[in-house]
Amino acid sequence: MSASFADWVSTADAVRATAKKLEKHAVLARYLGSLEDGDLVVAARLLAGAPFPRRDERVLSVGWSALSDVLLERSGKTGEDMAASYQRHADLGDVAAELIGEDPPRGDRVSLADVVATFDAIAAARGVGPKRELLRALLARSSGDEARYIVKIVSGETRIGLREGLLEEAIARAFGRDREGVGRAHMLTGDIGATALRARHDTLGEPTLAHFAPIGVMLATPVLDLAEVGRRFPPPYVVEDKYDGIRAQVHKAGDRVELYSRTMDRITNRYPELVAPLLAVPGSFVLDGEVLAFSDGRAVPFTDFQTRLGRKDVAAELRTKLPASLVAFDVLERDGRALLDLSLTERSAILRQIPLEAPILFPDQRAIAESGDPLAAALEREFAAARERGNEGLMVKDPRSPYRPGRRGMEWLKVKRPLRTLDVVVTGVEWGHGKRRGVLSDYTFAVRDGERLLNIGKAYSGLTDKEIAEMTEYFLAHTVRDYGRFRLVEPDTVIEVAFDQIQPSERHESGYALRFPRIVRLRPDKPVSEIDTLDEVRRIAGR
Repeated sequence: MSASFADWVSTADAVRATAKKLEKHAVLARYLGSLEDGDLVVAARLLAGAPFPRRDERVLSVGWSALSDVLLERSGKTGEDMAASYQRHADLGDVAAELIGEDPPRGDRVSLADVVATFDAIAAARGVGPKRELLRALLARSSGDEARYIVKIVSGETRIGLREGLLEEAIARAFGRDREGVGRAHMLTGDIGATALRARHDTLGEPTLAHFAPIGVMLATPVLDLAEVGRRFPPPYVVEDKYDGIRAQVHKAGDRVELYSRTMDRITNRYPELVAPLLAVPGSFVLDGEVLAFSDGRAVPFTDFQTRLGRKDVAAELRTKLPASLVAFDVLERDGRALLDLSLTERSAILRQIPLEAPILFPDQRAIAESGDPLAAALEREFAAARERGNEGLMVKDPRSPYRPGRRGMEWLKVKRPLRTLDVVVTGVEWGHGKRRGVLSDYTFAVRDGERLLNIGKAYSGLTDKEIAEMTEYFLAHTVRDYGRFRLVEPDTVIEVAFDQIQPSERHESGYALRFPRIVRLRPDKPVSEIDTLDEVRRIAGR
């Protein structure tokens, strides 16, 4: 008989209730160690916040409207009740728990097997009606606390303070295994449930890198000060241009090739012109690279190329106008041999032996052997040259580094400097999520156009918790109109924002939007009359 879902809920509540890592470990290890094999797989997957393994392409596709309808029916509450609850919690799972409250469930209590069976059925169902009925039947049997987590998982907002690495550590502790072994098995399988089962049965060493099962990409740490590079690792250094494209992992075996995004979604059909050239390469491989377009030898800005991102199928006209290229900068597997543990130098040598032809390209790699001031000067020259070529900046890599899937460390560094900053005025604020759900942390801001203020973006990072708390009090007292989640505020708070690029946008009345905006600082010293203008925005965008 399958374990009770209520026990899973109690475990999740206990994890959520403590900020202490060791306490989280103990709670999880005790619970996971008590489960039978089948329940262990399900429980671990649900604790990771997803209904299915990471590489499972099924989706639930249950929207806000269906969730709302089912919750209102289950709780007997009104839409006004729901809106008020959401204002308090900013989390639909917590709203579900509050609305249902102590109302007893109807029918047999829910088991872990019931939850996963319902999720399987919802993913397989076609149309909103059948999906809603399946969810309604599950929530009818659920208590308020159980509904909290069902809704959290369905809406993709688990938020119980459980990072993936912490769950891996708890699995290692539960079954007395090596933490690195658990992490590696999870990386290779893409399934934390299967990993937990392997940990129990001491088979963590069995998984190998498999084709068409994407793994997490190695991540780089941002660096703004070039002098910081020399403090991260000693010379020599490998330098490449940082392209402004779409990260892609390419798997090829036999007569099949697939491209996957950094979120492990299949994106092959968005770049069909790359399939034949990749298939023409003999043997099997897994490549890490960047998909982008070139015009007159220069990379096309992401803002122009991104029109292909949201398309399931790309028309021939768009493929002709913006043909895709792939810059392959790393190789993870070649002809059945996993290469993750080799150094970057060794992997690069293997990569260069693969007979790639345009539009599949090798990166231009340069070596820098200096340290100290000569290093900073050399990097400055490289950075300026990369920007002159129209690219974002630099990648600086340690040639001794193995490939660490899904990890952000100091062996790969990315040098990206903001284009510049703008002084803008806050026109609207929004309640935050997660740890910031009780403060107004998301700021919509505008530039001047004569006497008008025109919105140009929204930022939610850069200020300290103390500054956000203080500004929340200020904005609450200076709200012009309250829309629930969003508030119009008096336009008198000037902030300085940095950004990577300005792009055309129909979303904002200004006609522009800032890419990757972040707040640099509050500017109480600056009056609204002196903020930047739309003309200045146009000048920067034109440049």
